Amino acid sequence: MPLSRSLPTSLRRWAGPLAAAAAGAVLVAGATTATTAAPSAGTVPPNPDQTAVAPAATGDWVGTWATAVARPQNGQALTGFTDTTLRQRLHVSVGGSQVRLRVTNVYGTQPLVVQAATLGLPGAAPGDVDPATLRPVTFSGDAGVTIPAGAELVSDPVVLRIADDSDVLVSLYVPGPTGPATYHSAAYSTGWVATGDQTTAPSVSSFPQATSSFWFLDGLDVRGAAPSAVVFLGDSITDGAGSTRDANRRWPDYLADRMLEQPRPLRFGVLNAGIGGNRLLLDANSPGQGDNALARFDRDALTQTGAGTVVVFEGVNDIQQPNSQYDPQRLIAAYEQIIQRAHDQGMRAVGATIGPFQGWGSWTPEREAVRSAVNEWIRESGAFDAVLDFDAVLRDPEEPLRMRAEYDSGDHLHPGDAGYQAMADAVDLSELSPRRR
Repeated sequence: MPLSRSLPTSLRRWAGPLAAAAAGAVLVAGATTATTAAPSAGTVPPNPDQTAVAPAATGDWVGTWATAVARPQNGQALTGFTDTTLRQRLHVSVGGSQVRLRVTNVYGTQPLVVQAATLGLPGAAPGDVDPATLRPVTFSGDAGVTIPAGAELVSDPVVLRIADDSDVLVSLYVPGPTGPATYHSAAYSTGWVATGDQTTAPSVSSFPQATSSFWFLDGLDVRGAAPSAVVFLGDSITDGAGSTRDANRRWPDYLADRMLEQPRPLRFGVLNAGIGGNRLLLDANSPGQGDNALARFDRDALTQTGAGTVVVFEGVNDIQQPNSQYDPQRLIAAYEQIIQRAHDQGMRAVGATIGPFQGWGSWTPEREAVRSAVNEWIRESGAFDAVLDFDAVLRDPEEPLRMRAEYDSGDHLHPGDAGYQAMADAVDLSELSPRRR
């Protein structure tokens, strides 16, 4: 895809999906630095012609990190920010030598001004930036940008070499007042907050506050890193609830580690579009839990940069949350819509069975019957191009309606680190390729 200047758009992903392989359900396998002279503090080193392709940056753009955003309804998200710099850590899947940042105001009620933005690699302490790697982020050549309410923008290319399975720090200065702030509530990753423009400050000491959310971001792309990307559309289990904070132990993180062991032509960007509390059919019950999956599917899956496959792991919250869904056919109809829309865009659709949750406070035999019926359809219908049988991976062989104790985070719904590792280990990576190998 040619390099492009950013234009306001509500469909922000620009690289078209790859053609999907022929359909056929398959069960999951058994669980078995570019350097420059260091600048002085408070300055950003000049960035050579950002529209030029770095020597190793060949091929199309592909997403390497993403998050799914939610409607601001309370707290800091509703009030927004004034005269604030937000420093946020993005853990990428595949690396490259040229990147671009995607900034969002999709749920804003007024134009969002980003007066300055930088990217850099981590320094000595969490939140520090290595000053030799600080790069300004521009939009159509300008250091600042105004993003209309409801829109999302992609930055100019930035020459910055990032490694596979590594961190990038992005700092955004918003003079504000921003009004309601588009965000991802539970980042499971610490960010930092400062007053004034601290985008070039190398030390985290300039950031006296912390945040546990992602703000005004929805993605980072790299060029020529992989043939395609895989989107993981899910709820809190995909988002990482129950995993160790700041340790990158969500199940898509573990899966990315396995993916990087493959030859480069078989690698893909890993894009986490999980939102805690999210549902297929209804908007969630609590702030920050996102629009229903059918409503957010275009933005969070179909138009992700370079995406060729979407993995759908949703449904437990439709069953267990208030206004519970007791008709499995309605959930099945939602899956069928997602599959059809993915196929219409040339994408492969992979479904995941809903894990056991007996012991969670809202479990009942009636809700268990819905889960069982939905899982049977996912496994047996052949509607998905492939199936990841997470129910089989997570359930206790002695009490199959419960999660194995060693996989349980303690609440009987969300796995812990060991459970997420087992889920990732059970995935047949070839099933995630848009063109089956």
